[in-house]
Amino acid sequence: MSYGLLLLRLVVGGTMFSHGAQKLFGWFGGGGPRGTAGFMGQLGFRAPLVMALSAGLGEAGGLVFAAGFLTPLAALGIAIVMINAITLVHWSKGFFNGNGGLEFPLTLLTVAVAVAATGPGRFSVDRALGWDDNLSGVWWGVGVLGAAVAISFVTQAVFRRRAALRAAAA
Repeated sequence: MSYGLLLLRLVVGGTMFSHGAQKLFGWFGGGGPRGTAGFMGQLGFRAPLVMALSAGLGEAGGLVFAAGFLTPLAALGIAIVMINAITLVHWSKGFFNGNGGLEFPLTLLTVAVAVAATGPGRFSVDRALGWDDNLSGVWWGVGVLGAAVAISFVTQAVFRRRAALRAAAA
């Protein structure tokens, strides 16, 4: 099980970090902060640069997730970004990723919550520090998911322009 959790954390954490690096640094063909801010502006966010940096930091936290350090906090960052991505971008496109649907971000969200519930495993910083038993369990998974839903709701309700909210509801 420990090797499986390590592989899962490395792949998902590395994937999330690469998406964050696109937003923060323009690496891997990304738009960097300004390009991502343009996209956030199209989604109706009032402070698109702040939202671009926040999303980039949440995703770049994939490195922390991969290391298994403060695992529930790293999982929370991933979960928040994925819930926002699902609700704002992918939901209207159906399930399958080939159509731009929610299949991929839902998988990343699920892995983040599952690892928060399961714990990072033997090969993690949390284990090396003796924290893994205190920072994992079903309630950590439930807490990560609940907090991510609440934070995503507040983010969308407070930081998006009303016209964008009306257009999304129509």
